[in-house]
Order: sequence, then structure tokens, then C-alpha cells
Amino acid sequence: MIIDAHQHFWDPARADYPWMDAPELAPIRRAFGPADLAPLLKANGIDASIVVQCRSALEETEEFLRIAHATPSVIGVVGWADLTDVILGETLDRLRAAPGGKKLIGIRHQVHDEADPDWLLREDVQRGLTAVFARDLAYDFLVRTRELPAAIATAQAFPQARFVLDHAAKPPIADGGSDEWADRIKALAACGNVWCKISGLATEAAWDDWDAERLFPFVAHAATCFGEDRLIFGSDWPVCLLAGSYGEIKGALEACLAKLGPNAREKAFGANAKAAYRLAVE
Repeated sequence: MIIDAHQHFWDPARADYPWMDAPELAPIRRAFGPADLAPLLKANGIDASIVVQCRSALEETEEFLRIAHATPSVIGVVGWADLTDVILGETLDRLRAAPGGKKLIGIRHQVHDEADPDWLLREDVQRGLTAVFARDLAYDFLVRTRELPAAIATAQAFPQARFVLDHAAKPPIADGGSDEWADRIKALAACGNVWCKISGLATEAAWDDWDAERLFPFVAHAATCFGEDRLIFGSDWPVCLLAGSYGEIKGALEACLAKLGPNAREKAFGANAKAAYRLAVE
């Protein structure tokens, strides 16, 4: 099974997405749903996808589970729930009992938007993560370089848990990269319970001036750090449309993976997502 492990659905006419207010995001400030994604998956040889949270609202998670219940190609939901809520465990149990609840595979919060770079290390957040892992769910790190030390400490604090780093922590590709990002990624990868999504990279480059060759050093560094068994493909559609079409994004990442060895592509496009999220699919 070929899996796109990171895509989104949203409708700005029905809900508020604060991060979408920037003028340069106008091209994607419209509704995107399963009917928009389906032909792209078919055209690009993708069998299934994982839909990932876009806003800090339990209603969105509930909606995504309903979509997953009605959409066979959506095989997993990485949703949002309030990690600081003392009844988080009850909330997660309720979500998992709802229609589509069996497809809840992980939780995510937009940590890089928090003022505190150590937000993940707060006592109430760590308590919430304990509830997440008690239910055998994964946790997606949405962080940049600034928050990586807290992510490292969190992965170390829960050695039996499963973490997935989104977008390789958004390396500053447009600026030529940074040693700080590279060093901190290496330190996070030393935690064997963390996988890395090579997703969202084109939009960290100059949107109108990028190609596979420019992305490759960052993919290669992630591969060196995490190994071919912990790299995961994600399109980051429809955010990726700011920089290129679904096919262009997939093609660029395939070209990068092809340079890493014969097994890297096959694992990144399916097997590694299954392992990270414990997906019960063939």
C-alpha cells in the first residue's frame, strides 16, 4: 500500500484558521475536501492517506473521524485534543468510541505557535501525553528548530511511546539551512522512538524557485540521522500547492529518495507509516 501520511482538509467558510490569515496564503484559503483529493491520489498512484489536524478544535477531530468513517482511502486521523485538559483521557476514549474512532491514530498540537519554546515540557502537557500514550496513540511533533530541545527531552521522557516529527522540523531551506537545525535533528533522531516525515519541504524553500536538487541535502540529512526505516512520505496537500502541484511534490521527493538506496522509497511510501502509526492495513 502506498500511503500519503500527511494531508489536510479544511473549509475557511465554516471554521477559523488563524494561521491562514497571511496574505500570501490566499491561494489556499478555500475549501479542500475528500472529493478534491481523490483524483490526485489516483493520478499519482497513492492508495491511502492520513488526514492531519489544522486547528486547535475538538470539533475538527470529530469531523475528521466522520470523514474517515465514510472514506475508505483515509486510513488514519492525527487529530487535536487539549493536552492540558485533566479529562483528556475521557475525551480520547469518547473519540475512539465514535464512528470512525478506530482510525484515530495520533494527536498533534501546533507547538511552534506557542510563545513558550518549552511548552511541551509543561507538567500539564506531559500529563496529557501520558494519557495519549496510555491509549497506544502516536504524537506528532509540529515544531521548528526553536522547539527541538523540548521535543528531544519529551521523546527521552517517554521511551516506549511513538513520536512522528512533521516536516523534518521545517528546515530553513530558503535561507540555505542552518547548523542548529541539523545538529538538533541529529539529537532527536538519536531517540529511536521518533520517525521523521519528509513533508512540507518545498514550502520551506522559495515557493517559485525550488527543485528536487535543492531539497535533497535536507532529505539526505534526515536520512542520515533517522535511517531509511524512519523516513515517512507526506504531501502536505493542500499547503504544498503554494509551491507546486501534488504531482510535482511527490515527484521531487521520489527523486530525492531514489538517491538514498533501493529500499528508501518503498519504506517511506508505506511501511514506515504503518510502523509509526501501527496501521492495521495491508
